[in-house]
Amino acid sequence: MLTFHINLLKSRSTLPQTLPHGKVRPAPPVAPTALPAQNGAAMDQPLFTETARPSRKMFVRDLVLSASIGVHAHEHAAAQRVRINLDLVVDDDSAAKISRPAAGRDDLSRVVDYEAIVNNVRKIVAGGHVNLVETLAERLAESCLADARVALARVRVEKLDVFPDAAAAGVEVERRRC
Repeated sequence: MLTFHINLLKSRSTLPQTLPHGKVRPAPPVAPTALPAQNGAAMDQPLFTETARPSRKMFVRDLVLSASIGVHAHEHAAAQRVRINLDLVVDDDSAAKISRPAAGRDDLSRVVDYEAIVNNVRKIVAGGHVNLVETLAERLAESCLADARVALARVRVEKLDVFPDAAAAGVEVERRRC
């Protein structure tokens, strides 16, 4: 009985297996995953499913701000560093008709302005104390979705100085326009 369980575990393993007749069965293929950013802060979940509407992906990476955030007394007394990453799915009207030229008008008004998004993020973070990183992430996602062209917002907020033996602790939320 024990041998059966061990063999069953081996058969489910992702390692190569040696078969009874001495041949080696290669490991099963592993599904591809998203590549991490060079600093390890990439959002590591696949982003965005296919949609019927043309879209573009807009992002802001590794925005580090000083925030008054946390539930502990010492966190109320002093600001701490947070890193914010945003991934947005934006409706792309310039790609709506295949017969049109690939590039739309070279005009800022036709796209979601990442400078405006970052300025809103800065304003929200500077807006006063927040107890939870979850609350801050949800507020940031809501702010991104205020632009009607944003269909989905994925927001990651990381507290950078929480644990001396960890690069960060935080949360990632994803919100869709209904």
